[in-house]
Parts: sequence; C-alpha cells; structure tokens
Amino acid sequence: MEGFILKINKIKINSYGKIKNKEIKLNNNLNIIYGKNESGKSTILNFIFNILYGIQKNKNGKEISDYEKYKPWDSDEFSGKITYELDNKNKYEIYREFNKKNPNIFNEQGEEISNKFNINKKNGNEFFVEQTNIDSKMFLATSISLQQEVKFGKDIKSMLLQKISNMLGTGQDNISYKESIDKLNKLQLEKIGTERTKERPINIINKKYEENQEKINLLKIEQNLKEQNQEKINQLKKEINENKNKINLFLDVKNIFNKNEINNEKIKIKEKIIRENNNNKNIINKNINFENNNYNKIKNNKLIENKKQLKNKKIKKYNIILFILIIINLIWIYLIKNKIIKYLIAFIIPIYLIIYYLKIRTINKKIKELEKQNNNNIENNENEINKLKNQLNLLDNNSKIMEEQIEKEKNKNIYLLNIEKKKIFDKYSDIFNIEKINEIFNENDIDKKINILQTMIENSSNELTKLEIKQEEFEEQSSEIVRLEEEQEILGSQLKELKEKNDAIELVKETIEKAYEKLKENINPEFNKKLSENISKITNGKYNNILFNDEQGLIVELPNGNYVSADRLSIGTIDQIYLSLRLASIDEISNEKLPIILDEAFAYFDDIRLENIMLFLSKEFKDRQIIIFTCTTRELRILQNNNIEFNFIEL
Repeated sequence: MEGFILKINKIKINSYGKIKNKEIKLNNNLNIIYGKNESGKSTILNFIFNILYGIQKNKNGKEISDYEKYKPWDSDEFSGKITYELDNKNKYEIYREFNKKNPNIFNEQGEEISNKFNINKKNGNEFFVEQTNIDSKMFLATSISLQQEVKFGKDIKSMLLQKISNMLGTGQDNISYKESIDKLNKLQLEKIGTERTKERPINIINKKYEENQEKINLLKIEQNLKEQNQEKINQLKKEINENKNKINLFLDVKNIFNKNEINNEKIKIKEKIIRENNNNKNIINKNINFENNNYNKIKNNKLIENKKQLKNKKIKKYNIILFILIIINLIWIYLIKNKIIKYLIAFIIPIYLIIYYLKIRTINKKIKELEKQNNNNIENNENEINKLKNQLNLLDNNSKIMEEQIEKEKNKNIYLLNIEKKKIFDKYSDIFNIEKINEIFNENDIDKKINILQTMIENSSNELTKLEIKQEEFEEQSSEIVRLEEEQEILGSQLKELKEKNDAIELVKETIEKAYEKLKENINPEFNKKLSENISKITNGKYNNILFNDEQGLIVELPNGNYVSADRLSIGTIDQIYLSLRLASIDEISNEKLPIILDEAFAYFDDIRLENIMLFLSKEFKDRQIIIFTCTTRELRILQNNNIEFNFIEL
C-alpha cells in the first residue's frame, strides 16, 4: 500500500488548557515553535494529537486524564480546529468540541462530511484512521518524539538506554520486549491462571462450575419425585373437591329438609288447632246438652206448679175462712143488738176482705215472680244454647278451612320439595350420579355425615399442605436448577472468555516474539546499516557502526575499530543514538509520511551535535513536515547561519 503524506497547514485553538484564541500557521517543511518553559508548547502538541484522535477521559495510568488536565477551568469553551492536507491535495478542516465525542469534519468546499466516516463506540469518529491507516499508538511511535519524558529522571543514561533497547526490541521506545513478555505472563497468571494455580480466576470459575454441576445433578435426581408428588397433590385436591361437593350437596339437601320441616310444622300447628277445635266442639256439645237439659227442667219447673197448687189451696182455705168469718159476722150482727158492736162487726168484714185480697195478691205476686224468673232462665238458657251452637258452627267452619289449608299446604310442600329436588339433581348431576343423590336424600343423619366429611377434608388439607410445601421446594429446586444452569452459562462464557483472553495473550506473545525476531532480522544488517548511516551523519563521522544483539544489547564501534557497550558512552552521544534510532525507525515501522514532531528533543545536545542534527533533518527529511518545539534560540541561530529556510512561531 502506498504511503500517505500528511502536512498540517493551520492550528486554531479557541480554548484548550491555558491557551485561548491562538492561531498557528505551518509551512510544508521545517517549523520552529519557540516558547519559554510553561508557555504552552506541550499543550499545543497534545492539542494536535487530541483533535485528531479525540481526548480521553480515563487516566490510562496517568495521575490525571487529558480531559481533566486540559479542560479550561475558567470557561465553558473547550474547542479548536486543525487544517491539514494529504498527498492527494485534498484539504480537510477538523473542528472538535472536546466536551463531545465526535468532531465536525469539513472538506475544502466547506461541506460537512462527518457521516462519511465510521463511528467507533469507544473512540468516536475514526476519520483520521480511515484517511491514513494510522492509529493513535502508531502515530505516537512514528511521528512524535517526546524526548522530555527522560530529561528529569535521576538516571537519565539508563532511561535513554532502555528506550533505545525498547526501540530495537519492539519498535516503540516505551515498550520493552522483555517487560512486555513478563507483563503478559504476569497478566496471564493474575487475570487468568493455570492448571497449577488455585486461587486464580480460571481455577475459581472451574471449581464453581464443577460444584454447580454437582448440585444440578443432585437436584435433577430430586426432580424425578416432583411428578409423583404432583399426582398426589392432584388426587388430594380431587378428593377434597369431591368431599366439599358432597358437603354442599348434604347442606343443600338439609336446607330443603329444613324448609320442608318448617312447612310441616306449620301444618302440624294447624292440625293441632283442628284437634283443639274438635276438643272444644266436644266440650261445647256437652255444654249444649247440659243447657238443653236445663232448658227442659226449667220449662217443666214443678216448683211453680206446686206454688200454684199451694196458692189454689190457700185461696180455697182463705175463701172458706173468709166465708166462715163473714157468716159468723153476719150471725153476730143479727144476734147482737148493740148498734155500735154491730157497726164494729160490720166494719170487720171489709177488713177481712182487705186482708184476703192482700194475701191473694201476695201469693199471685210470688207466683208471677217465679214464672218471670223461670222465663228468664229459659231465655238465658236458650241464649246460651244459641251461643254454644254459634261457637260450634264457627269451630266447624274453622276446622274445615284449616283442613282445606292443610291439604293445600301438603300439596304445595310436595310440589316445592320436588322442585328443590330437581334443582339439586340439575346442580349436582355432573358431579354425582342419580343413585348417589337419591342415597343422600334418604340419609337419616346428615349432620353426622357432614362432620365425617369435614374431618376427611381437614385431614386431606393437612396432607395437601405438606405435599404443596414439598412441591414448592421442588419448584424452588427447579428455579435453582434454572439459576444454576444460567450461572453455568455465565461461568461457561467466562471460562470461554478467559480461554479466549489466554489465547489472545498467547497470540500477542507469539506476535511480539515474531515481531522481535523480525526486527532483529531487519536490524541485521539493513536496519543496522540505516542506523549506522544516520549516527555517522549526526556525529559527523565519529561513530560509523552500531550493532544490536541479544547478549550484549546495543554496541558501538569506536574510531579505533573496537566495540564498546552503549552504556559506556556519554549522555549526549546516547541521546544522539536514541534520536537516530527514532528517525531510522520512522521509515522502517511505517510507510506513512507523517510530520516529524520533536518536543524539546535536543536538551542534551551541545551546539555541535545540535547543528549536525539540524543539518541532517533539513537534508534527509526535506520531503516531510518537521515541527520542532524548543525553549532555546539555538535551533533558530543554527538554521539562520546555514541559510536553511524555516517557519518561526513564537508563543
């Protein structure tokens, strides 16, 4: 694949870190960005990287994330724009608000073309990767030299040598082949584990998986009893339901009987009233007979007759006496001559008559009184007889009415009983056969049967409760089996994931080892030749040959032909070798011609070494854009003294 040439035309920072409203124009070759310490050089470098690849909110091993580090604390504005050109002459403008995941991408005509590029869920719009086929790690490894990372340590020489060794081993100065393999082995051991480990993830998951499988097997054996238990439950429910239906039938029959009994009681009451009426009729008849007898006695009262006879006798007697007295008086009147006596005797005769009259009248009066009393008695007797006869008639009528009512009630009861029976048959015919229903209708002691059935239901319910509790346990076991099987799937997935991770780590280790072997092959001899040419030019011919092997690491040929280990060289020389190695690896590792960005890369170069490297860069990389961040004016003077064109930006 033919490589891309990328050149940055313009950088516009609206607000990023401490920089606000800053615009920087770059030329196609050499650019010097000068600024004192803390003037924002590293901020601009990070701005370039973050606007192309997005800004990370996670720390990735740093003390603070780039997002938190460069987010302005005094403004909500957090954005900027970069303009660049590819080798096909197409120009692009990238505007990014760092609070948002995706940038706005415009072509040279100002048309937004953001949707023409893929959106990665994690990284957002990967326009730059699609355009250049270079990811963020490759960009850092091939384009940017952050030499300042090694400037402030205690053992600068060791760090530089380590970076050189890393570059030779892995192609990236921050990645050591041995450390990479060791880290992968450690990662493999800690995050996955082996058959010999016990407390590592794969051991824990395997153990849990086996324990779960054993539980599942035991629970499934228990589940074989679940169906039998359910059959018992169904049978008991059926029996309970049948017995409840029987009780309901008994209760309905009992209710019918109770209603019928109430109606019969009403009839019995009426029959009792009839009997009482009959008794009363007998009593009344007796009373009537008694009164009739009295009537006859009164009507044939002999006392009155006797009184009359006595009266007649007395009257006869009084008549005789009166007659005799009158005769005697008449005789005295005749015989006595004395007139006075005669008058007196004559006066006595009327007195006799008056007395006689009074006596007769008294006797008649008594007889009349007796007759009147007798007549009253007869009338009273007749009234009493009539009264008794009326009572008798009333009782007869009432009895007849009641007898008719009783007959109607009996017929009605029979009719209602038959209706209720039919309702019972209709209601329970689907549950019980006719013989069973008739049998219950003929049952004598319904309450006893109900009590027996209730006892049976209670016993069955107790047994059912036990079985249902057991069934719930079975159901819980089923849920537990499902849960365990789901957990097994998760554990299986985790095991698979761990194995895949393990395979991936093994593949990475294999890839690193192959890459390491390939790098060694490239280093020897072609890469060594390129590296040696670079170091010869940079050191002005002082060191012409550099070699790398597993046993001794990096070795340098001295002018006298002797080889010495690189750790015996000065820091300045090692720094030159490191930069040479970076520059040599640019073409070796990537075909893409990205800008070379050097940030404080020459701090340990003396003026001679600096001049050599500046001349080397301007000549050997004239087809690339070079951006040098520096806090000194040495680069400026050297370029001016050698009449080398460059673009100078002061911060």
